[in-house]
Amino acid sequence: MAAQLVIVYHREPYEEQVENGRVVLRENRSPNGIVPALKGFIGSVESASWIAWKKAPAGRAPAFQRRVAVRDSYGSYEVVRLPLQAEQISQFYHVTSKEALWPVLNSFPSLYSSENTHWATFREVNRLFAEAACEEAAPGAVVWVHDYNLWLVPQFVRRLRPDLKIAFFHHTPFPAPDVFNLLPWREEILDNLLSCDLVGFHVPRYACNFASVAQGLRGVRDLRWESAAAGLATQGSALAEPRTPSSFEVDGRRVHIDAFPIGTHAELIAGSMAGQQAREQVAHIRARLPERKVIVSIGRVDYAKGTREMLLCYERLLRRRADLHGEVKLMLTAVAPADGMRVYRRAQQAIEQIVGRINGHFGTLSWQPVVLSTTPMSFQETLAHYRAADICWITPLRDGLNLVAKEFVAAHDGGDGVLVLSEFAGAAVELRDAVLVNPYSISQMDDAIDRALDMPSQEQRERMRRMQEHVRRYDIGYWTRHVLAWFAALRSGSEAPLPEAA
Repeated sequence: MAAQLVIVYHREPYEEQVENGRVVLRENRSPNGIVPALKGFIGSVESASWIAWKKAPAGRAPAFQRRVAVRDSYGSYEVVRLPLQAEQISQFYHVTSKEALWPVLNSFPSLYSSENTHWATFREVNRLFAEAACEEAAPGAVVWVHDYNLWLVPQFVRRLRPDLKIAFFHHTPFPAPDVFNLLPWREEILDNLLSCDLVGFHVPRYACNFASVAQGLRGVRDLRWESAAAGLATQGSALAEPRTPSSFEVDGRRVHIDAFPIGTHAELIAGSMAGQQAREQVAHIRARLPERKVIVSIGRVDYAKGTREMLLCYERLLRRRADLHGEVKLMLTAVAPADGMRVYRRAQQAIEQIVGRINGHFGTLSWQPVVLSTTPMSFQETLAHYRAADICWITPLRDGLNLVAKEFVAAHDGGDGVLVLSEFAGAAVELRDAVLVNPYSISQMDDAIDRALDMPSQEQRERMRRMQEHVRRYDIGYWTRHVLAWFAALRSGSEAPLPEAA
């Protein structure tokens, strides 16, 4: 059955498990994150399909069904799995996406490298995604493409199926023109984004950067602006913007621009932490941690996440504040990169070396200042650690949004706790009651962690209450309704959806 909504994202929307020698598909263990958020749209349309890739052996037919029908708590939908060989995956994801595009997206031009990039392979993989999407889409359907490694899908779709509506959403930052224009493929990438009907971002700053790139390279006409969405900071922080571009005209077509951050399952998280089992789990964690202050930081190994800078700040903290020895613990989860991600090897080595140095220099037989884990925790275990912690330390050098910050706030429903958050995370324009910090400044980082450790309980509760109100108000349901309104407007030819009452 032809789909009214085709989601194009590189990851499959389930987890594969082997049971009794058979591969079975299970819902993602975590109901939070990008994949579950996108699956939330499935029950809102008559029919949906999902396009993803799956590794296939070289020179042989794939040992899996190309198409599978899925029925889970989100609804019924079809998944089309593109068989990619190891070399295609390496070029598409590990090399081009991570070595060439990722450093530019996150404004690290010194780390950009196209030395090993084979752009023709990247383009070919994008073509395969586009062809699969066109085969699935009903007349006039919406094809919703996600993230930068599928930047070249829209133009293929436009050429094959001009009847379709094409939306694109960036889960990453979008850099300023002087950084984006380092890419030798900048015009091809931009022309693909200009083939869309709607280009989406988390926050207005990224939308402004995109509009500036389009103006500089293609001279777009009739650029229109509107006020930043409700709930977003308009001044006073690194990513704040009072206005956001809403649309412009290019080649006789109007390209719409949206800037609104994805939400979290705040109600689900709060409900999960209200149960007896969760309370016992939190109590068990705290019983194992006699320290007066527990800091948690959860992410993955990536130079953009600022983990190295955070650890160096923690090391300075222990050097200058002997009163904290034995009284504070940092619980750090930095999930190791998948095989083939050589770009992150140096970052992982640096993290492990600094943790070893801190524990070796300051630790005793009875106290370990840092506990490092490179394996992911279950969602429930993660929430329990959020609730058990006094401080969540999230200071990326650059981040599209950062859902961890919102999850921490939701998990502390009705309680205290302090969120230390980088100004360069998209979530900083929403969570203005966090301790916002410039992670590039040594003195500001030092001041921020001191402030978090010494903040009075009453101030913690007041700040947390305001952040919780925001996270609950602009949750994943709000974002879903916001995007569905856009899809309806695209199909009807409306200029833009009416804003939802907050």
